[in-house]
Amino acid sequence: MSPERRKISRKLLSYYMRVLDEHSGELIGQLADISTGGFKLECTQRLPIGATYNLRIDQTGEISPKSYITFSARTRWCQRDPYDPTVYNVGFQILDMTPADYDIFIMMFNTYGVQKQAHHKTNSDYIWG
Repeated sequence: MSPERRKISRKLLSYYMRVLDEHSGELIGQLADISTGGFKLECTQRLPIGATYNLRIDQTGEISPKSYITFSARTRWCQRDPYDPTVYNVGFQILDMTPADYDIFIMMFNTYGVQKQAHHKTNSDYIWG
C-alpha cells in the first residue's frame, strides 16, 4: 500500500526494539516504524510474504511493568532497503494481540514513535566529521 493511501498514521521508532520469534527466541528483526495496526521490521534476511509469525517484543519497563508483549502478525511485503543492501524492510499486519498487550503496543506507538520526515535521506542529512 502506498503511503498516500494509508489511513492509519505511521511513526518512525526513536528507540531500538528487537522483535523475536515467541517460541524459539530467534531474532526476527528490529522495529523500524510502527502504526496502530502494524509495523515495519528491518531484517537481515528476506521473509516470505503472507507468512504468519508468533512474535515477542521485550519491554524495558519504562511504559509497562510487563516485561514483554506477544502477538501474531502476518508479513504483507518485503523489499531490500534502498540505503543498506544488507537489510530487508518487512511490513507486518497485526493479526491477534490481547487487549492488555495492545494497550502496551499503543503506548509504544505514542512514547517511542516520531513523525516521519517529508523528505528522503540524502548525503546532506549526515554530518561528516
